[in-house]
Amino acid sequence: MGVNFEDLKVMVIDDSKTIRRTAETLLNKVGCTVITATDGFDALAKIADTRPDIIFVDIMMPRLDGYQTCALIKNNNEFKSTPVIMLSSKDGLFDKAKGRIVGSDQYLTKPFSKNELLGAIENHVGEKALA
Repeated sequence: MGVNFEDLKVMVIDDSKTIRRTAETLLNKVGCTVITATDGFDALAKIADTRPDIIFVDIMMPRLDGYQTCALIKNNNEFKSTPVIMLSSKDGLFDKAKGRIVGSDQYLTKPFSKNELLGAIENHVGEKALA
């Protein structure tokens, strides 16, 4: 069963304008509503207002990194069931393990492809839609 991307709100948190723009373009094409944030603080302020269905977060960010941002989302009762996908330019086992410890649901290595991005959404939001 495919996911109806048109009803989805996807948040992309990355300090790289290029990554935000790339993700936004790909996701807009399939009909998602995209909320972008430049760092963890920016994201946390927007999550409460926008209530995204799924969140992509870059690991390496200034001020509040992806691990801290993910931990804060997962420690909040209201948002802990929101899938959080880590984005990293390093494909390290340590990073993946650390991502799991803070509660992330999946790990994508940058640069990600359109299929990887949409596949991650289908994996996590598809399950939620059926639950």
